[in-house]
Amino acid sequence: MRLLIVGTLEGYITAAGKIAMKRGAKVSHTDSIEGALTALRAAAGADLVMIDVKLDIATFIDSLKSERITIPVVACGIGTDAAAAVRAIRAGAKEYLPLPPNAELIAAVLEAVAEESHSIVCSDPAMLATLRLAEQVAPSDASVMITGESGTGKELMARFIHRKSRRSGEPFVAVNCAAIPENLLESELFGHEKGAFTGAVARRLGKFEEANNGTLLLDELSEMHPRLQAKLLRAIQEKEIDRIGSSQPVKVNVRLIATSNRNLEAEVRSGNFREDLYFRLNVFSVAIPSLRERPADIPMIAEHFLKKYAEANGLGDKRLTEDALLMLKAHHWRGNVRELENTMHRAVLLSRGEEVGPEAIMLTSKMLAPEGSAQASIPSDSPVANPFAGPGGTVPAAAPIQPVQPASPLVLPPQGGLPTSYGPPKGGKPGPYGMPANGGAAAAAAAASANSGSAAGLAALIGRTVADVERDLILETLTHCLGNRTHAANILGISIRTLRNKLKQYGDEGRSVPAPGNDERATA
Repeated sequence: MRLLIVGTLEGYITAAGKIAMKRGAKVSHTDSIEGALTALRAAAGADLVMIDVKLDIATFIDSLKSERITIPVVACGIGTDAAAAVRAIRAGAKEYLPLPPNAELIAAVLEAVAEESHSIVCSDPAMLATLRLAEQVAPSDASVMITGESGTGKELMARFIHRKSRRSGEPFVAVNCAAIPENLLESELFGHEKGAFTGAVARRLGKFEEANNGTLLLDELSEMHPRLQAKLLRAIQEKEIDRIGSSQPVKVNVRLIATSNRNLEAEVRSGNFREDLYFRLNVFSVAIPSLRERPADIPMIAEHFLKKYAEANGLGDKRLTEDALLMLKAHHWRGNVRELENTMHRAVLLSRGEEVGPEAIMLTSKMLAPEGSAQASIPSDSPVANPFAGPGGTVPAAAPIQPVQPASPLVLPPQGGLPTSYGPPKGGKPGPYGMPANGGAAAAAAAASANSGSAAGLAALIGRTVADVERDLILETLTHCLGNRTHAANILGISIRTLRNKLKQYGDEGRSVPAPGNDERATA
């Protein structure tokens, strides 16, 4: 955690800095906005900015946006000046922190705004085996390719590997290759010199230099253009990069971790991804199982997010009812942990009292279920078979999941380790990932139920054109993702470019298209 303090903070700089350092932050200081921009352009960078409310926060944040520097900003001022706090928030600050500084308040802001909580919550043998594999390879400097469906936690796994590596005391820098426009990604990765292109108002060091001696995560690497893949390959081979507009190469020492939710071997065969780059990055592969493949984690992760969002919204302790838990276990979880997190966030807001029942669980349509995941229906006499009287979530057809009983739940904190052993659940012969093997009768029942469910779903589509169904699916998915184009494209299984072209077409036709999410507007 790197903290940059801007301004005098009314003489409380030393106190605020000491508090942050005790919480594990690396603190730097500058007196002016220009000094802050210079520091953020440099390799040192920062993860969070605390700025004196008396400075021109609006100009500072506008400068960050124009130079595509995405970083949370917290304003600080004497006492509880409501007018100053309102001005700071309207200017774009994430929070307002009153001075003199309070140790617990600063700690809470560091964790909440900079999102330094990267715990991995799991108990399923499938996920434990994956973590053990990642921990084994972490101490080396080998490049790692992390694969898995969207929402399984690939970035969390990358941070886990970094924390377990010899570079843990150095920077961890993440770049989302899908969220940054193609013509700007080269500058983000390799940096640029002043005047290299329109808008390059000063020299800026790229992510490679920012992550020097540490770890660089290339998230959703499969979205990178082939031309840029060639430059990335040279950087890996020669361990040096060329800033845009510079003729002098710069030596770098980074450990690369790449993630993808696509089958890169298929991308290589289709010519969309360079084969030589694939083998350079895929020295070691870590495949994260989907949430469907680790069902024992569903209750634990649900409880984790239930507690998190109850606290975040100032609500009391809440607990899931048995029927709500059955509903969660029966769902297909196309969006994996990310979808489960969003579901629990909604459940906290919709529930009344201490219990969270089926009426508060809003799930995505079974039309989004992955192919081949057809499962048996929830019994008709179950209270979760039809929990909603009006519009809202639906309960998709899903197979009864056999309970897995791990030896003990496991919550891995950022500095935590792995248990020395784990094993299959008690009682019965284990199936894949330690789950009890299902009998042929259960499989036949699931297939029969899936066929009837598919027939009903297809009947509802008769009379509609393929284009109409595709448009409704895309817009509904985008609404579910709160306008986030990247997440929606991942769920739909299409490229971000294809999604943007479709949305432009719908907009030209006069259709209402959800606005981009906040994070995408910041990087646009």
